[in-house]
Amino acid sequence: MRAVMKGVHMRLGTAIVLLALGAILTFALNVDVSGIDLQVVGWILMIVGALGIVLEVAVWGPRSRRRVTHSEGYGAPVAGGPVQRTTTDETY
Repeated sequence: MRAVMKGVHMRLGTAIVLLALGAILTFALNVDVSGIDLQVVGWILMIVGALGIVLEVAVWGPRSRRRVTHSEGYGAPVAGGPVQRTTTDETY
């Protein structure tokens, strides 16, 4: 289960890194490279990073937060009330 949660964080983390790298290439770097325009590459990386963040939050985010809880009574009641057993299954 921990590997699945790690993958969720890696998608969001990768999108943030792409966005930051694109911003650095676009706004902070002032280097001329023959054959490639680093500002265009930066804009493309920022668009891909922003799209990744939007997809993570809007599409995959709600699915990863679904929680199912089951409760059932068992055993003899103790003085003061029934005994409850509660299990929680988190689905990702």
